[in-house]
Amino acid sequence: MKELLRIGLKLEDELFTTVRLATGGVCSLAGLGLDDSEDCKVCVTEGLLLLMHAGYASAEIAVSERDGGLFFSLTGSEEGCAASSDADEISEALLAALAEDALLTRSDGRISCVTFSFGK
Repeated sequence: MKELLRIGLKLEDELFTTVRLATGGVCSLAGLGLDDSEDCKVCVTEGLLLLMHAGYASAEIAVSERDGGLFFSLTGSEEGCAASSDADEISEALLAALAEDALLTRSDGRISCVTFSFGK
């Protein structure tokens, strides 16, 4: 498994565009098509929103090549304010529908890590 990108960031809406651009760049380098790249950017954004709503103030994104595709791991860190939303169900549904092997890891009853794959 070769790591392609690791980013730590504050979970602030203003930074999500930057993360989407970085995700698109990694998808392009890995040879994913436009549709998969767009779906991947949606999944990264939705995963970060889930972590933010779970009460994390920051997160780490790690992207690796695995099994001929990309593997994403989004992990919450640094405590913030929990603000769960009805939109969390939509975020979870989008992840399940768009990504391969989407997994939401819970710790103390809240989502702490989101992992998924693209392009396998």
